[in-house]
Amino acid sequence: MALNLYIVNSMNDNTHKESEINSAQLDQFRDLMISLMRCCQERNQYQCERFELPDAELRCLLQFEDEHYLTPKTIALRMNIAKSRVTRIVDGLRQKSLVKRSSDPEDSRISLLSLTPKGKQQLEEIVDFMAETHRSVLEQFSQEQRQTLINSLGSLKLSMEAIKERMI
Repeated sequence: MALNLYIVNSMNDNTHKESEINSAQLDQFRDLMISLMRCCQERNQYQCERFELPDAELRCLLQFEDEHYLTPKTIALRMNIAKSRVTRIVDGLRQKSLVKRSSDPEDSRISLLSLTPKGKQQLEEIVDFMAETHRSVLEQFSQEQRQTLINSLGSLKLSMEAIKERMI
C-alpha cells in the first residue's frame, strides 16, 4: 500500500505545484538524510579528536570565524544553548588559552570574549581542515554536477528552514 503525500514546492520559481510523493521516495529521502547526518557526525567526531577539543568547544570556537569579540549571550543564541552552558564551554577554552575574557569598556557588566593568538591559530587550522574536506567532496563531481548539487542543497536548506518555521 503506497503512502501518498503531497508537497508544495515554491523554492525555485515561486509557483505552487503539487507533486505526489510515494512511500519509496519518502523512505529513500529519510535514509539519505539519516546517512548524511551520521556522516557529518562522524566527521565532526574526527575533527574533535584531531584538534583535541570537545564538540561544544569546537563549535564555540567556530563562532569567532568572522568576529573580533563575542558576548556569552551572542554565543548562547548562535549555539542554541543556555548562557550558563556557554560559561562552562568558555572556561574550557580559557583553560586551553584559546579564548580570553575582558570587560566591555562601555558597560563593565558585559563580558567580551575574544580569541588569543593561540585561539586564532587553532581556528585557522580548523577552518582550513573544513575547507579541504569540502574541497575533497566537491572534487568527486564534475563542474556541472557540482552546480546541480549546490543548487539542490540550497533548495533543501530553504525547504528545511521553511518547515522549521512552521514548527515553531
